[in-house]
Amino acid sequence: MKAPMDRWYVGLVRSLVLVLGLLVAGQVAAVELSKKNIEAALDAAYKKYKGLQEGANADYIPALAKVDSNIYGIALVTTDGKVYSVGDIKSEVSIQSISKVFTAALVMDESGPRSLEENMGVDATGQVFNSIVAIEQYKGAEMNPLVNAGAITATSMVKGEMYGDVWGKIESTYNNFAGRKLPLLQDVYESEAATNQRNQAIAHLMFAYGHIKNDPLRATDIYTRGCSVGVNAKDLAMMAATLANAGTNPVTGKQAMKSENVPELLAVMATAGLYDDSGKWLYKTGLPAKSGVGGGIIAVSPGKFGIAVISPPLDAAGNSVRAQKAIADISEALGGNPYEPAK
Repeated sequence: MKAPMDRWYVGLVRSLVLVLGLLVAGQVAAVELSKKNIEAALDAAYKKYKGLQEGANADYIPALAKVDSNIYGIALVTTDGKVYSVGDIKSEVSIQSISKVFTAALVMDESGPRSLEENMGVDATGQVFNSIVAIEQYKGAEMNPLVNAGAITATSMVKGEMYGDVWGKIESTYNNFAGRKLPLLQDVYESEAATNQRNQAIAHLMFAYGHIKNDPLRATDIYTRGCSVGVNAKDLAMMAATLANAGTNPVTGKQAMKSENVPELLAVMATAGLYDDSGKWLYKTGLPAKSGVGGGIIAVSPGKFGIAVISPPLDAAGNSVRAQKAIADISEALGGNPYEPAK
């Protein structure tokens, strides 16, 4: 039997070994997200896909067809507020469907996450993002806030009597996530508002089935305005990093949404964020993400970083070709997939 002093010494050694192990593990994690490794991952992906000539700009909104298809920028923001970028991070494109994430965040904060689940659902529809068939199939009850029917409905759920009250809250939410005042791209808004008859029809259907409780055309117009907000790659990465940082902007320190609502929002992004290819994306990367037909994609590695790429040419599903490839490569290089076991 060991003397008390011996037991104390053995315990001390074990404690030191444990602490050393934790420190080593921390250093390994730090190396994975070191400045050198992040910059190397971003540079490699940028160079690898810069010459890629696949996809085409969205043209069903005339203003989007005119956007420079050569815009290509990558940004990554860590949860401790470090910002990295490569390529064009100054050019602004319209946020389009990425806006749906942040309107949903506002509704969750105002009315709780169950409000979305109970009103329009949180399931992937199995149909295209602007499907009318999906609405008719379950009378608007099996949607999610990241397809058009659910997003317009979510917009209608933002509390406020007047148009300006509702839009003011939405605009403020977007700004808090991005860490700056985002502009409205008036030309995109006017072009989209002139060609959004299908969205108006979708809104009327959701109103007919009782999911939209007030003026469906007002909800459609505010939704359209939200899609027309201008963002660059750094803005989008900051918005993604705010989600990665449990709802607090890692640079400004401002809480953009309640931390307890972030898991539900990320879950919807994981299952419905990339239109018809959401399952393929999650299978490949494990990252909750959201795309927009303006050419941007955001992706979230919870607790680690947010990443965004802007490149307007889209594939058949409506997702940026370059953005998908670049984000997948960068995440793999930096261990971003939350489903991967620790190495």
